[in-house]
Amino acid sequence: MVKIERKETEQSKLAIRSLAKEKAKSSGKCNTAEVVEALQEIFHGKCYICEYNKATSWEVEHLKPHNGDIDLKFDWSNLFWACGYCNHIKGNKFTPILDCTKVEIDEMIAFRKIGYFGVSESLKFEIVSDATENMAVEKTCALLQRVYYGETPQEKIRAKMLRHEVRVELTKFKNYIRDYNEASGEDKKDLFLIIRRELISRSAFAAFKRWIVRDNPICKDFIDCWK
Repeated sequence: MVKIERKETEQSKLAIRSLAKEKAKSSGKCNTAEVVEALQEIFHGKCYICEYNKATSWEVEHLKPHNGDIDLKFDWSNLFWACGYCNHIKGNKFTPILDCTKVEIDEMIAFRKIGYFGVSESLKFEIVSDATENMAVEKTCALLQRVYYGETPQEKIRAKMLRHEVRVELTKFKNYIRDYNEASGEDKKDLFLIIRRELISRSAFAAFKRWIVRDNPICKDFIDCWK
């Protein structure tokens, strides 16, 4: 999870108008075509929770469960773009969690992949010291743990597939870093741009990539370059 700027665009304006019309109906819906298109645009087509951008099912998710509250149900700022898997897991069970449109989540939680091929691998979500004793941070960590490891047999199958996607993406990213440190001239400049693109908010699993940069001295050229 990384911070996503909730920009005001022409599509978001259409979404807000659509929500106002639906709210006035007795059985209005919050997943209109205008809302879906605007959320896809704002969240760069990736799930705000797991950061995967190639899911097979997508849903309009309420950051704060509305539980029948009409204002919350149709509140544009409460609507997020999530894959069906993450939305199913979060439901009403994890609240409050951090709002990725308001805070830099990867500065409050460390996203790390531990281990390597042939050795026990795991994903770790650890609260940064300055963010301790924060209920939303703790709930967000618990949600991430559930998403990436699952509890039910079905969730565990999906979680294993998700961890595989993380591993593939991070391997590619690390190879870019290695190539960058061995390159020179125009090749080095080109690789710098590629790596920086991998660290911005639209990139899949950007939080994990940023923590690779934070944790490794050989990545010093890229510290905070995503800001």
